[in-house]
Amino acid sequence: MSVATGAPVEAHGAAPRAQRPVWVLVTLTFVYVLNFLDRQLIGIVAKPIQDSLGVTDGQLGLIGGLYFAMFYCFIAIPVGWLADRSSRVTVLSLACAIWSGATVACGLAQNYTQLVIARMTVGFGEAGGVPPSYAIITDTYPPGKRAAAFGIFNLGPAIGAAIGVAFGALIAEHFGWRMPFIIIGAVGIVTAVLLRIFMREPERGATDPAGAKAIEAVPPTGFWSTVRMFLTNPVLMLAALGSGATQFVTYGLGNFAVLFLMREKGMNLSDVAIWYALVLAIGMGGGMVVSGRVIDRMTRRTRVGYATAPALSLAIAMPFYLGFIWAPSWPLALLLLSVVMVFNYFYLSASVALVQEEVRPDQRVLSGALLLLIMNFIGLGLGPTWVGQASDWFKAQGDAHALQTALYTLTPFYFIAIALFLWLARLLRREGNRA
Repeated sequence: MSVATGAPVEAHGAAPRAQRPVWVLVTLTFVYVLNFLDRQLIGIVAKPIQDSLGVTDGQLGLIGGLYFAMFYCFIAIPVGWLADRSSRVTVLSLACAIWSGATVACGLAQNYTQLVIARMTVGFGEAGGVPPSYAIITDTYPPGKRAAAFGIFNLGPAIGAAIGVAFGALIAEHFGWRMPFIIIGAVGIVTAVLLRIFMREPERGATDPAGAKAIEAVPPTGFWSTVRMFLTNPVLMLAALGSGATQFVTYGLGNFAVLFLMREKGMNLSDVAIWYALVLAIGMGGGMVVSGRVIDRMTRRTRVGYATAPALSLAIAMPFYLGFIWAPSWPLALLLLSVVMVFNYFYLSASVALVQEEVRPDQRVLSGALLLLIMNFIGLGLGPTWVGQASDWFKAQGDAHALQTALYTLTPFYFIAIALFLWLARLLRREGNRA
């Protein structure tokens, strides 16, 4: 299905007054920074948590992976359906309040069980964060500018991770690992209130071509019909599966990178707070901005760019990833990781923009939630879990560098992701030829 055919706009009354696109984008990006910052704190202060609560690598992988993803992925579906039929701004602000309150609870946890419950609640709240933002951005920026807008929005993970490393590591070093959770959670609660007060709901379909907005008589698509549409559309499924295979690597690495750098490369929290934070800000952040602009330029001629850009970028990133794991010193490891960060994240803006353009306006939040369900359950749910369990297994076999060996086992997923994106490129090329 091509972009937004037959979608309704607001059902009754006058269209909402538009806000400045830049203001909307900056606000949503800031909320995404908090979203990702809260999510990444576990990995950033992993070693102090292990020392305090006696948590193993496998248990750490479950907290950051499967336990979190069980709520984050599946709750996003009903939340997406609700947001498609109500105020997306209200859903987003409520979600921000929930995940921020749960982040405070993480800092108050006294044992592993309490930490698991708090982390699952963070996942419950964060399920309502990204899908409504996708749809708000799509209804604020027209085709041809959306990938760049998503590139800016997707700076959220880079900024959130960088701030989390710099702030979390320094605060944890001086005041203990609990304080970063409490402070950042409190900031998120205040942000949720301000978001609900000041942000207005954009008109659905406002930036789509006139033909896509004209058919107001078509009733909103039902929940299950949207789910069936997504699961039976090969373009959408290949984008989701390719993104999931990529995230298996990015989350598997991301949740254990700080622990790996400290345990295997000799970094301390002060080094991490400065140098690893810079790698995230420059590498991941630069990749997000560059990828959005590159993808917009490539897709002005053909939609095949939504698939070829991530396939090529992952092929470039893979040898640098292997070099990062092998590197004998942490300065060389961080230099190689910077290149990995630039090219590991091209898939995100490409897949999000493709899915949002492929469906009707009244299906965008739910479709975004389905994209997140598939790619995050594979990547966020299974990637860290895999690395943690593999590290425990290799350690039990007597491997003195068990975590390093576990990170090597992520390499085949680069090949899987590249193959899926090349398959998607072939399909998009075939559809373009038919058109």
